Amino acid sequence: MEIFTIGFTQKSAEAFFGTLKTSGVRQLVDVRLNNKSQLAGFAKRGDLEYFLRELCDAAYSHEPLLAPTPDMLGAYRRKLMNWSDYERKYLELLDSRQVGAEIARRTFETRTVLLCSELKADRCHRRLAAEYLAGVWGDVNIVHL
Repeated sequence: MEIFTIGFTQKSAEAFFGTLKTSGVRQLVDVRLNNKSQLAGFAKRGDLEYFLRELCDAAYSHEPLLAPTPDMLGAYRRKLMNWSDYERKYLELLDSRQVGAEIARRTFETRTVLLCSELKADRCHRRLAAEYLAGVWGDVNIVHL
């Protein structure tokens, strides 16, 4: 099984949807805390759902179980928490939410990508979410688009 991840920041709509289409993604799971922000441009929930369907023949879903808490994200963004602490707290959050039991592996049998805003996956919770699921399920290859 493969789990893809992608961020939309600093990408044009053409590059973003072209990458998804080329990768054969059929389902996007939005792991953002706030998916309705005007700042998200083409990645605003309603627009994103439409574009995915029309341009990529892909489905959209929002998975709040994989989103950080507002307090956690706010502390990290305001530099009140470093990345190591954020990573540790986020993984503890996934454990406390019992994500491994709540999210079915079969959800990812369709070619699926986890979406967040960060350009690169190295300091984004979408990477942590993918790695967490891979650790629970085993035999998972993670591909960052």
